[in-house]
Amino acid sequence: MIGLDTNVVIRYLTQDDPKQSAIANRFIENELSEKSMGFITHISLVEIIWVLESCYDQKKEALLTVLESLLTTKQIMVERTDIVYLALKKYRTSNADFSDTLILAVCEAAGCERTVTFDKKAAATGMEKI
Repeated sequence: MIGLDTNVVIRYLTQDDPKQSAIANRFIENELSEKSMGFITHISLVEIIWVLESCYDQKKEALLTVLESLLTTKQIMVERTDIVYLALKKYRTSNADFSDTLILAVCEAAGCERTVTFDKKAAATGMEKI
């Protein structure tokens, strides 16, 4: 397994830097396989969504497509995919940021009896607003 930093995935997805995108393309397409998978952490996943949303003005539907693609690509393994699917389900049906739904899903999987927030949108996903 090979860890993938956010910037490698972003260059591959956006094709915005000719030199780095070409390197990312070659690496992802030639080095990764089902036997030598690329690994994406929760932190990188949140960064990917944040960058696509804030820097590339991608809307929620596009972000959902990216998340689903990363989760189903055979050459990619996302950290605790089961938890990410739970977060994705809440993200799809709420106004909350993906990061908030992932925080809640991770806390629930860890056995937290509740997750508290000051964020009104995050509270709508099941967190407790304090």
